[in-house]
Amino acid sequence: MAGLVGVLLAGCGGPVAVEDPLATLRQTEVSSRQHFRAMEALDARPDDGAYRDALHRMIWRPGYTPLAREAAFDRLVIVDEDGLKQTCRQHLPRLGAREWLGRLCELITERGWADLSPALVSSWARPIGFIDDADRQEYQALVRLHGEENVVEVIFEILIEFNQPYQQGLRSRCWELLHRLGHRDRLVDLLARHAVGADDPMLADLQAAAIELGIIPRNHEEILWLRKLREPQRAEFWSQAAAIVPGLADSRRRELELRDLPILVAASIHDPWLLEASKDDLYQRVSAHILSSRLHIDADRFRGNPGTYAQRLHEHRAILTWGDLAAMLLAVRAMQVPQVVAHLFDYAERDRQDRSCEYGGVIVLDPKGRFEVLEFPPRFRRRDTEFIASQKMLDAAYTAAFHFHNHAQRHRNQQYAGPHIGDLNYADNLRANCLVFTFVNEDTLNVDFYRHSRVIVDLGEIRRR
Repeated sequence: MAGLVGVLLAGCGGPVAVEDPLATLRQTEVSSRQHFRAMEALDARPDDGAYRDALHRMIWRPGYTPLAREAAFDRLVIVDEDGLKQTCRQHLPRLGAREWLGRLCELITERGWADLSPALVSSWARPIGFIDDADRQEYQALVRLHGEENVVEVIFEILIEFNQPYQQGLRSRCWELLHRLGHRDRLVDLLARHAVGADDPMLADLQAAAIELGIIPRNHEEILWLRKLREPQRAEFWSQAAAIVPGLADSRRRELELRDLPILVAASIHDPWLLEASKDDLYQRVSAHILSSRLHIDADRFRGNPGTYAQRLHEHRAILTWGDLAAMLLAVRAMQVPQVVAHLFDYAERDRQDRSCEYGGVIVLDPKGRFEVLEFPPRFRRRDTEFIASQKMLDAAYTAAFHFHNHAQRHRNQQYAGPHIGDLNYADNLRANCLVFTFVNEDTLNVDFYRHSRVIVDLGEIRRR
């Protein structure tokens, strides 16, 4: 081990004195040369638990150079290989240092550690910017470990076999990754044909959604959402949705998403006609409302961001589903209820006066079928231009028609009307129906509907009554 350090130090100048080697290893702000010298000083104590802990931290904690991390890795291979593998299992999926992640993937494959495949899959499942899946370091490591033709099979094996409750997150990421790779049909077939045992409640919930609702979740958040709907406290909602879906036309059932279930249930209570209405009928009604209202669309708001960000109803017509249009029409109707409008303006005013965060919540139908605004404090407060949804809000949102938040920093806030990039990322992640309310003057709020895939529709204005 001393020879390894000697090689590393050879190109790094002369010796660097280290007074407290253990303290030095814990400091990310010192140079790599000092980290190397500290490890060299501690190598005579390979059984020192504190030294091992410091080496493990170097594998995952931000701030260390790849060379210093690799030196720690090589030492742990010798003194604590099992512990090193556990550290990789736990932290590799969350590593933010891409250069080190790439090298760690290479080190894993050089040693043939196929038992770390679940960690590689979990890390690969995280979308990273615009990097193609075939170029991801985790995928390339899986190819070297298993062969290109077997990578998808490895993911399916993990999905099926890792069925302990604490492994649900890993399985959800496998599911999301397989969706992203284009294997949705095979997932549907899995739920149709796989015999699910009593020891696998996650697949049992997914199977129930496929059979009773015809819905296959797409990502981790939708799996969590679906499983929340299967909990006893939401059994009535599940039964209501399951009773409605079989009566829908096949074409409508095929396009159903989880976000449509609260719309179906709300429509059945508020106006059952909506369940029978065609997309053309719904489109015409939403369009008529928009034509009678003033819009606030800034074509330059998303300048510099890739993709298109159309904000007018007609620009999305080709891709709008029944669920989109029914949701927008329900939003329009909610905005015509005086009590709802009064509540939204009162909430926006309180938001305007609070500089610590934005305000948000959900819009639901109460037990009597009336639209209701539910307020939820943010999970934490960071700045006046951000709303962080709490778990209590998300729990309420599983059966709610809409998530919403305000852009109410000032009364004349029209340059910020509509969702921003962070809001669109939220919608992509949660795949919910969302609304944002923006002050355009003291007596007027602009209303925008948005959901995943950058579908944004300005629904016009509501005025203080």
